[in-house]
Amino acid sequence: MGRQGQIWITIICIILGIILSAQLRTQAGIRQDIPTKRIEEMASLLNEAESERDKLRLQLYRLQAETDEIMNKEKSIAAGIQIDLQQARMAAGFTEVQGPGLLITLSDSTRVAQTGQDPNLFLIHDEDLLKLTNELKASGAEAIALNGHRLVASTEIRCAGPTISVNNTRISPPYVVEAIGDPAGLESALKMRGGIVETMQFWGIQVTMEKKDQLQLPAYVGSHTFKFAQPVDKEAK
Repeated sequence: MGRQGQIWITIICIILGIILSAQLRTQAGIRQDIPTKRIEEMASLLNEAESERDKLRLQLYRLQAETDEIMNKEKSIAAGIQIDLQQARMAAGFTEVQGPGLLITLSDSTRVAQTGQDPNLFLIHDEDLLKLTNELKASGAEAIALNGHRLVASTEIRCAGPTISVNNTRISPPYVVEAIGDPAGLESALKMRGGIVETMQFWGIQVTMEKKDQLQLPAYVGSHTFKFAQPVDKEAK
């Protein structure tokens, strides 16, 4: 091989060496770049995940707050319904009640009817008790019992032979009326001039009234059944 051939071989080897060296440096750079880029990608994904987590956490807090608000409203509505139901049961007489009020005891007159006088005037009648209880209601009595029988909307006070019937139960004197309400106001209403008490006392019927700090009235023991009456559906109108 001539000198010229050796020179070309040398040049080729140098070129190959340069190419090989450049390739090795490129591969080394690639190896160094791959972990760095991977870390950057993972960091970016982590940031996105944390951001999404924070958004979901805020959404969860909002949903929890809305749920608590709904539950509190439901509890408030349920409590209101319970109070209304209790008030309705009290008004209907289905609940035993207590409170201040007036205790009235009535007994037939001990006088003997004189000639020409109607002996019935000296006795307590159903209409007397009816007028008395109506006066108590008009004066603000919130609950009334007659001889232990709670008076409700369907209660009858009527004559049943020689006795009086209340809630389909016969009662006889002495008649004890218990009324829950303002004791002084109830007593004042019954004692008004020309009222039912003054009229009964005129014929000798014994009426005593006692203001009480606490009375306890029983619940109505009957039942309310409606065969013909039906609630009005206002939405259907």
